[in-house]
Amino acid sequence: MSPRPLFALISLILIAGACLLILLTVLAGAVDANPVNKIYFLEAATSGISGAPPVSRWTLWNVCDIAPTGLNMCPGVRAAFPLDPPRNFGTDQGVPPTFLGTKKFFYLTRFMFAFVFISLFFAVSALFLGIFALCSRIGSYLSSLTCSVALFFQTLTACLMTAAYVIGRNNFIGNQQTASLGRYAFGFMWAAMACLFLATALLCLAGVTSKKSDKTYSKKTGGKSFFGRKKSTRDRGSFIDSESQRRVVKDEFS
Repeated sequence: MSPRPLFALISLILIAGACLLILLTVLAGAVDANPVNKIYFLEAATSGISGAPPVSRWTLWNVCDIAPTGLNMCPGVRAAFPLDPPRNFGTDQGVPPTFLGTKKFFYLTRFMFAFVFISLFFAVSALFLGIFALCSRIGSYLSSLTCSVALFFQTLTACLMTAAYVIGRNNFIGNQQTASLGRYAFGFMWAAMACLFLATALLCLAGVTSKKSDKTYSKKTGGKSFFGRKKSTRDRGSFIDSESQRRVVKDEFS
């Protein structure tokens, strides 16, 4: 029996988990509901910045205040919201000097926003294609190809996220402002990447093992087809040669 269905099923579970983790992170800041209002990328003390809340949390959509319950309290949603304190708060006063005069964080977080949605799209596509991987070797390969694309963009997302927000946290700390990373957002993004990596490997393995199982089955059945008939080992050329020999023998006796 081919192990393909088992590998495909485990891959489907991993891909579904990755989609869920990415979706929870994407919804943070856009939906005011538990548990997504606990998710953020960076938290920093911004009481010294004019017009900023005492403590700010950055998501993909906005910069949020903290409610008395400790949850995010976010204003209006804005797509591709960057980590750029001077732009976010409309002032340079109290902003760490390392954020001034640079657009590095702006572009890192903007590209991250685009890549996370591309990753989510291909991950969902791989999830649906993975259903065919349960019963088809071609389905395994197609699903692994789609999953590998999702893995590529999710890896880019995780790397850009880490670069932007870790350096951003260090900038706040270097300016004597407390700051910390959001453990849920970082954990979800890297865990989603790991799930996609394992799913891609398992789907490729499902396709390879399925091919080997087909060859093994063919050897055990002695080259018989599904209906029990043995495949012909004589080609058309050998048939023509035997007919020619019969005619020669017939001519000799005639």
